[in-house]
Amino acid sequence: MLSIAGLIIFILVIGSIFAFIRPLDSEPLFSLGRQTGTAVSSTLQSDDIRIFSGLGRLRIPMADSSALILTIAFPYSAVDFAFSEELAAKVEDFRMIATDYFSSLPASALVQIDEETAKSEILIRYNESLRLGKIEVLYFSDMMIIEAY
Repeated sequence: MLSIAGLIIFILVIGSIFAFIRPLDSEPLFSLGRQTGTAVSSTLQSDDIRIFSGLGRLRIPMADSSALILTIAFPYSAVDFAFSEELAAKVEDFRMIATDYFSSLPASALVQIDEETAKSEILIRYNESLRLGKIEVLYFSDMMIIEAY
């Protein structure tokens, strides 16, 4: 028993010394199982940024029977699969948040809307609903008001 314990301690000491001497960016000495994950991770880089435009074009009804047409998009990391899935699952929530925000504004305020304030308010509300990551910036496009006659 004593010799087995001594052998285990000897292996741990030699392994620890080797780990401190070896460079941090070196390849592993051996690996178990198939190497399918390395091909995927080498094709995706940590700065693989994509634009999420899954919300589509929003048609938001206003109080005076006019409508606001708006498209909202934002960048996200394509490498973070869990966050990407959460974004896809929250599309209806994001649409509802934007609709509620703009519907609560009076129609007169939309004519001279401060786009940066609207972006920051919606961004805060979006990030409150997310758990696995945060959205850094929002992009608005196709922002127009269609007046009722």
